[in-house]
Formats: sequence, C-alpha cells, structure tokens
Amino acid sequence: MARLVARRALLAVPVLLAVTFGAFALAAASPFDPVKAYAGTAALGADQETLDRLRENLGVDRPFTARWWEWLTSAATGDLGHSGVMRQPVAEVIGERLVWSVLLCAVAFAVAVLLGTVLGVLAARRPGSPLDRAVTSLSYALEAAPVFWIALLAVWLFALQLDVLPAGGLTDTGSEHVTAGQLLSHLVLPAGVLAVSQLPWFTLYVRQGVGDALAEDPVRGARARGLSERTVLLGHALRSGLLPVLTLIGSRVPELITGALLVETVFSWPGIAAATVEAATAVDFPLLAALTTLATAAVLAGNLLADLLYGLTDPRVKLSEM
Repeated sequence: MARLVARRALLAVPVLLAVTFGAFALAAASPFDPVKAYAGTAALGADQETLDRLRENLGVDRPFTARWWEWLTSAATGDLGHSGVMRQPVAEVIGERLVWSVLLCAVAFAVAVLLGTVLGVLAARRPGSPLDRAVTSLSYALEAAPVFWIALLAVWLFALQLDVLPAGGLTDTGSEHVTAGQLLSHLVLPAGVLAVSQLPWFTLYVRQGVGDALAEDPVRGARARGLSERTVLLGHALRSGLLPVLTLIGSRVPELITGALLVETVFSWPGIAAATVEAATAVDFPLLAALTTLATAAVLAGNLLADLLYGLTDPRVKLSEM
C-alpha cells in the first residue's frame, strides 16, 4: 500500500505541473482583462497610462510562462500568492471556503452511496418487478437531468411553494453567527440536490453488480445449503456486487466537483464555487491556478482511494500490480 501511494504521488507531480501550466496558458488567452476586473468601474474613466501602470504593478504585462514559474516556485514554499479579485492571500480564500465545500460534498456523497446501495439491492432482489422498473426508470431519468435544473426545481418546490426549507445561503437573514440548527437547515437542499445528481450511478451499479452476483454459483450454493435469503443477499451477493462501486467512487469525483460548483452557485453556498467563477472571469492567475490544482489533487486522491479500497476488499487484486 505504501509503495502504491508513493508511486501515485510521484506520477501526480507532472500531472499537477501540466495542469497549472495549462491554467496559466488558458487564462492568458482569455478575452477578459484582469486589469479592468481588478479596477472595476474605476477602469471606465482611467486613461491608458494609468491602466498600463496598474498592469505593470499586477505583473500581468509579463509572459504567462514567467508568471507561471514565479507562482510555482512560490507555491513550493507554501506561498500561493495574492488574489487580486478577492483582495486577500490565496491561502486565506481557500481556507475560508474549503471547509464548506468539503462539508457539502462529503454529506452528499455519503447520502448518494448509502441510498444508492439500498435502492440497488432492493431492485436487484426481484429483477423485472414493479419496484425494479420504478427504481431503474427513475435512475435513468435523474441521470439525464442537469444538476442545475434539479437545483432550481428544488428551490421552487421546497423553498417557494412549500416554504419548508431556506432557498440558499449558510445562515438565516440577519443572523451574525452560524449555528448548528441553521447550518443543518441550509445544508439540506444543496446536499440533497448534489446527492440526487450522483444517486443514479450508484443505484444502477449496485443493481447490476448484486444482480450478477445472485446468479453466480457460490450464491446458488449458499441458497442450496439452506442459508436465509437475508444472509445470502447481504453476506454474499452484496459483498461481491459492491466491488464495481469502489471503482465508481474514484471516477465520480470529477462529476462531484463539477456538480458542487453548480449547486453552490444556485444556493449561494459560501464554498469554492464563487471563488472559482470570479477567478476565471477576472483572470486571477494565482487563485485560478491554486483552485485548479486543488481540484486536480482531489480527482487524483479519489482515484487512489478507489484503487486502495478495491485492492483491500478483493483478494484477487494485488496492490503492488496497480
């Protein structure tokens, strides 16, 4: 396991370098002007000399390769630079927002995995039954639905029509402190929407995996020995059927991050989404590179976690061969 982690860490270095370089290159080719984004409305009445001087002070008059190398060498020492659009160090921007994004993604992912497992097992018990057809049809429908559409529908139904949950934000209007009760009530809708967007994949994978396991000879042998259906289902079929889901966990991380960005935007959740959008539109090189690196590292970590779980649960797979 240690060798696998070390090997993946070494392979992650060139990937992160390429991603950060690409972020600076794309930002340099962007039609947005970082100087005008930084100055705001003051740029409308400024002369060209003032804009050029501001451009020099911000360092955006240099080639993007020079800016990338300067940011990279500073980041290696722990200095992620200063965000022009946020007017604060990049490390502070990420530190203030990351905890809320992690909370949202963790709750949504846990709900999606647990609920998807339950629905998949129930559907796989009796293939072709009304329950199986209902679960499968709903999963395919949700799989095709855009996450922002689900989010807007949830706001319309639960916040506007039923008025049982807040439409967005982290706290109630006028509240100065975050309380556990407010946090929980404001977390339900965004976490629920994000979980629903991930739910179909886990449901369908578990249904297929458990259904295939129930048709295998070891499971038939367990039934022939007189074991109860619950023992056969949970002790044999489910364990074998969950193996593909472990691989799915790693592959769903990019979709989870993308969905989280959209959900945070719709529900005004104070996570990484707003900072990412502002960094992209304002061509904030240091912040954009740091957020891109963070997202890439999360994807690589998710893939590594899936491989580790798969190797630990399936004795036929050797971690040293991954």
